[in-house]
Amino acid sequence: VVNLLGISITVLFTLLLVFIIVPAIFGVSFGIRKVYMKTLLKIFQWATLRIERGAKEKNHPLYKPYVNGIIAKEPTSLEEEIKEIRRSGSGKALDTPEFELSDIFYFCRKGIETIMDDEVTKRFSAEELESWNLLSRTNYNFQYISLRLTVLWGLGVLIRYCFLLPLRIALAFTGISLLVTGTTVVGYLPNGRCKEFLSKHVHLMCYRICVRALTAIITYHDRENRPRNGGICVANHTSPIDVIILASDGYYAMVGQIHGGLMGVIQRAMVKACPHVWFERSEVKDRHLVAKRLTEHVQDKSKLPILIFPEGTCINNTSVMMFKKGSFEIGATVYPVAIKYDPQFGDAFWNSSKYGMVTYLLRMMTSWAIVCSVWYLPPMTRQVKDAVHFANRVKSAIARQGGLVDLLWDGGLKREKVKDTFKEEQQKLYSKMIVGN
Repeated sequence: VVNLLGISITVLFTLLLVFIIVPAIFGVSFGIRKVYMKTLLKIFQWATLRIERGAKEKNHPLYKPYVNGIIAKEPTSLEEEIKEIRRSGSGKALDTPEFELSDIFYFCRKGIETIMDDEVTKRFSAEELESWNLLSRTNYNFQYISLRLTVLWGLGVLIRYCFLLPLRIALAFTGISLLVTGTTVVGYLPNGRCKEFLSKHVHLMCYRICVRALTAIITYHDRENRPRNGGICVANHTSPIDVIILASDGYYAMVGQIHGGLMGVIQRAMVKACPHVWFERSEVKDRHLVAKRLTEHVQDKSKLPILIFPEGTCINNTSVMMFKKGSFEIGATVYPVAIKYDPQFGDAFWNSSKYGMVTYLLRMMTSWAIVCSVWYLPPMTRQVKDAVHFANRVKSAIARQGGLVDLLWDGGLKREKVKDTFKEEQQKLYSKMIVGN
């Protein structure tokens, strides 16, 4: 038994080394993951057709009636809508600025619309699919259809938990260990081209191994627009692995809060080899201090581009929410990046209010794969208008390219109440219509 176990471990490590680790070091791929993805697509298509046929025969509801779309609303102003209500109710137009009881119906309707179609909270729940991917999340009404389909689902569970999960854990452990060891060793070298060269390739190698630990299949578009030194790379945020997705194709200076535990060990090792920008918890609250340190970094054109996620929280791969203006006040060239995940193979969204990091990583590593597309958009610079307009311009470009819904809401509403200023804005609009300025 011991001999067989030793042989198995040796064979497994050899396969990892030959087919995954070595290709990751040189940035090449044998195409195994793409063949795996195409095979999965064919299985999903067959399973979906079989389920739909069986559900139709047994008259069972198949998919959730609720989807993550939003109700189509015409872009009309408060004044126009109240005018229409008054005309339909009393036949009078808004000739004289005065209050009418029918105006209440406008606010009642808006309130009910918001309850029925909340544009914010639905962005923090898993994106639902129109087909089944043999994962339970996408079909809560699944009934027994056939023995073959049930056996296929059970076989999928065995493959994901008994084969893919141990393999991915081994790869993740290898990637993180090499990252800590490699950056620590490189950190002892004197500053210069040799250190920069080794640091870059150590980071790229380890991130590529971690990407393979998730069976990530990434398609990069328009690589000629990749961020350059002295700039800021901003991207929409769906998952903590966004960092790995981007860093496996480029060399960035990370920005973040200093952590303890394993994350703290990784941060301390990384900063020895590369000029990452880590903040103490007390410093993060000081917006001016953060802006000062970022400005000092981008003013040195020899330093790496900074990677920032201006939303400040993870959104569920359907939308882009408000970008914090701090990153856009610095005056550096901004390189927008749009990231869009394919939810057929696994849900990349991290609902931090529902799952801890360990649970989330377990869900990721027991999914079929992580498939995504990355678009590098042309660089953008701040024009005459203020940082808020610049942030919105960049956000709109990312949403348009990624096929995401462009929302004005702050992602901080995930855990906070709506600010009083939002309510006061509506009150002021109505007040202005009634009594003027």
